[in-house]
Amino acid sequence: MQTRLTDRYDIRFPIVSAPMALVAGGRLAAAVTDAGGLGLVGGGYAGTASGEPELAAELEQVRGRPFGVGFITWALEKAPQRLDEALAHGPACVFLSFGDPRPFAGRIHDAGARLICQVQSLRHVHEAIDAGADGIVAQGTEAGGHGAGRSTLPFVPEVADLLRQRAPETLLLAAGGIADGRGLAAALMLGADGAVVGTRFWACQEALTPSAAVERAVVSTGDQTVRTRAIDALRGVPWPGEFSFRVVENALTREWAHRESDAAARYGSLAQAYDEARARGDMDTVATVAGEVVGLIQGRPPAAAIIDDMVNGARERLQRGCALDFRT
Repeated sequence: MQTRLTDRYDIRFPIVSAPMALVAGGRLAAAVTDAGGLGLVGGGYAGTASGEPELAAELEQVRGRPFGVGFITWALEKAPQRLDEALAHGPACVFLSFGDPRPFAGRIHDAGARLICQVQSLRHVHEAIDAGADGIVAQGTEAGGHGAGRSTLPFVPEVADLLRQRAPETLLLAAGGIADGRGLAAALMLGADGAVVGTRFWACQEALTPSAAVERAVVSTGDQTVRTRAIDALRGVPWPGEFSFRVVENALTREWAHRESDAAARYGSLAQAYDEARARGDMDTVATVAGEVVGLIQGRPPAAAIIDDMVNGARERLQRGCALDFRT
């Protein structure tokens, strides 16, 4: 399954695992790379948030393999030394999302790594091009975790058209709502060189995701996810206002998701209670961070099985499409 992505990173399949904060550790990244994709370790909040695994220890688990590392850009601005620590491990790429990548681009390229920028609007695309991004990830609002308002289906081809005009050598990846072969085939047909997969790997054996969260996700449907800014406000995490948070609904979201202004007025009021709930595994308070594709997830297989199913499913659908008879 050859695309510009597989050629550039010398991988077998055009699948990249999302660098999910607190979830995408070295074991997951290694498993994805070993199965033919490109595994990314989640650098998350660059060590500025509670509960984050030690990044250096996670990066040791991918030693000797092609891998990438991702950061939340606005958090990396508060701890820029974390980028240098990650670059010392020789990643093939650095994935930046949710902020201006330009202050970090030079250091990434000087270290011999490629810069991948996740974007949620056309303004972000232009910023990424100006930063010299080697790859751009067009993230649709269907995605789990943080994102914005554009939907994957129209956003990816619009970004493809823009890149064709401004930066034709820049890779394009699709993200948001991709969990199986149908999603991968659709991403390729929309003009992407590959797909970034989050929630499906979030619910795999090698992820750091708590079992209680996966158990809740596999009995949920896409209808039971919600996108809101209220949770970040209540737990006191200073996310920029243009981004909201998609999670599976629970008692906390039912009370607060529709009350964003009230939550903003009580900024940080649940920070301690939220951390305590996480420690005891209280999923009625702690967010199950997953996207609309939860309705397509029925279990917690290993990453290699997910990639195998995704590739075989995409091949079947693409071959079936090539065999269509258009005679009238």
